[in-house]
Amino acid sequence: MRVLMLGWEFPPFISGGLGTACYGLTKALSRQQTQVLFVLPRSVGSDYALHVRLLAPRLAPAVRASGPVPAEGEPAQAYELDVQSPAGSREFANVVFRSVASKLLSPYQVALKRSAEAAAAGGSPTGAEGSAFEAEGLGAPQGILSAAGPGPNYEGDLITETRRYARLCLEVSRGESFDVIHAHDWMTFPAGLAVAAATGKPLVVHVHSTEFDRSGDNIHQQIYDIERRGMHGAIRVIAVSHLTRSIIEHRYGIDPKKVDVVYNGIENGKAPAPTQRSWISRGDRIVLFLGRITMQKGPEYFVAAAKKVLEKVENVKFVMAGTGDKVREIIEMAAAEGIGHKVLFTGFLHGKDVERIFKMADVYVMPSVSEPFGIAPLEAISHNVPVIISKTSGVAEVLTHALKVDFWDTHEIANKIVAVLRHPPLASTLREHADMEVRRLTWEDAARKCRESYDRAAEAMPV
Repeated sequence: MRVLMLGWEFPPFISGGLGTACYGLTKALSRQQTQVLFVLPRSVGSDYALHVRLLAPRLAPAVRASGPVPAEGEPAQAYELDVQSPAGSREFANVVFRSVASKLLSPYQVALKRSAEAAAAGGSPTGAEGSAFEAEGLGAPQGILSAAGPGPNYEGDLITETRRYARLCLEVSRGESFDVIHAHDWMTFPAGLAVAAATGKPLVVHVHSTEFDRSGDNIHQQIYDIERRGMHGAIRVIAVSHLTRSIIEHRYGIDPKKVDVVYNGIENGKAPAPTQRSWISRGDRIVLFLGRITMQKGPEYFVAAAKKVLEKVENVKFVMAGTGDKVREIIEMAAAEGIGHKVLFTGFLHGKDVERIFKMADVYVMPSVSEPFGIAPLEAISHNVPVIISKTSGVAEVLTHALKVDFWDTHEIANKIVAVLRHPPLASTLREHADMEVRRLTWEDAARKCRESYDRAAEAMPV
C-alpha cells in the first residue's frame, strides 16, 4: 500500500505532540513496508531525526528562481528531499519526504500583530490567491485570523497558508501514485479534500486535537468549519482517544461507526543518564510541567497547586517548560502568589534538553483542561518519572498506574504532588507499573491500526 501523508509538523519543526506523532507513526509504517510520501509545508532538517539523514531541499525543474515562497498567482511548486539512512538503519527506507513552501514556523503560537493590522486595514487574502483556490475547487478564503479574535493559539495568516499548502499538495499529487490519503489535523484537511476530489482516492483524516480542545467554547468559527468539512468529507476518521471520538461525534455530528480510535505510542528506548541540576539547588525536588502554556494545558492550575504544595514542603522547585500565549500571565500569577522564585520558566525545549529536564524531575504534572491524548506523560514514564494527569485526557484511558485528578481541583493536585514527594514507595510503585503499561503502547501497534483504517476506507469507496 502507498500512502500520501499530509502533515504540518515533523522533527525538528515540533510545537507539540503532532510532530512527535507523525514522526513515530511514519517510522513504524515504513518498518511495516508501507510506502509513504510525506508532504510538509517546509523543509525537513536532520538535527532531531537521529536515524535518518534528510538532505537539503532539491528544487524541482519547474521551480522559478524568484524565491522559495511563491508569490500570489505564481504556479505552485514543491521541493523534493533526498532521504539517506545511516549504515545499518532502514527505518525510513519506505518514506519519501516532500517540502512545500510556507511562511509560518508553527501553527500553535501567539497570533502575530500583522494579522490584526491587516484585518484592521480591511486586508483580505483573496485576489489572485483566492482565484486560484476557486479554480481548483477549494473555495475562496474566508478571511484571516485576527490577534484580537477568538482562538489565540494561531500565528499569522494561517488560513491562507493552509490553502496555499492545499494548492501545492495538488501539484505534488498529480505526478504520484498512491492508494489512500492520510491528513493530520485541520491544517491539512483542505489539502486532503482537494487531492481526494482530484484523484478519487479515499481520504482518512487523523484528529489529534479539536478546536474545542484548543479554545474551549470560544472557538474560531473558520477553524471549526474546516475541521467539520474535513471530517464529513473523509471516508474514515482516526481519533487519538475515545474522549476525542466523543467530541467528534457530539460536536461535529460524525457517525461513530466512521471513527477509529488509534492511541499514540512511545519510543521505548533506554533512558539517558542523569544530568547535573546546574541552576537548581542540590536538595531541591522538581515538579515538572511540560507543554504549551495555553488555556488548554491548564498552567494556572499548576501554579495554584504549587502555592499549596509550598505551604507543606519547602525544598521544591516548579519547572514550566514550554511557550504559549499565557506565559506572561502565568509569570505574573506566580509573582502575585509570592512564589515567583520557586517557579522556573525554561521556554521551549526540544531534543536532548527534553531528556535532561525529565531526568531532573521527581514528578510530572499534566493538569490539562482538555487533552485529546497527551504524549508527554508517556515520555515522562519512559524516563522513570511518576505522573499526575488530568481525568479529561485521552492518555488517562490507557494508564492505570498514574495519579488522576480533576484539573480544577488544585487542592487534590497539591495533595498528590506532596504524596509522591514524601512517600518513596508510592513513587517507586508508580514508576515500575506505569513503565510496564507504557511498553505496550507502541507506534507499531498504532501503525497497524492505521493500516486497518486505510483498508476500511478503500473498501467503502464506490466501485
